[in-house]
Amino acid sequence: MKIYFAGAIRGGRRDADLYRRLIDFLECFGTVLTGHVGREELLAREREMSEREIYERDYAWLKAADLVVAEVTTPSLGVGYEIAQAVALGKKVYCLFRPHEGVRLSAMISGCPALTIYPYRQPAEAEAWLLGLFNGER
Repeated sequence: MKIYFAGAIRGGRRDADLYRRLIDFLECFGTVLTGHVGREELLAREREMSEREIYERDYAWLKAADLVVAEVTTPSLGVGYEIAQAVALGKKVYCLFRPHEGVRLSAMISGCPALTIYPYRQPAEAEAWLLGLFNGER
């Protein structure tokens, strides 16, 4: 299985450790095409690429993916775009969201019937939910 993981990059890297944990967990179920999203050296490595090269690489991965898992707590134009493109490509999209005071998920995400949203508080909760997903319980 090919998994596309989406998480904020230019929108903020405060969740990079969480992304790395989720990516490591997802790798138990398939190949995570976007494993770089959880790596600290990501921004330095992408400085060596043009904007067009990044877009073409990521879009090719998105087209090749069997499904998309997006961590949507940190607002990101790129993640929103990836989600919209995944929906247009007919991909299953699962969004993980940590609700907390002062943070609301965009209505374009929470209101979209093509998306499955899972609110969680701790990474272990998201992992348990994903385990159920991959075991066919969801």
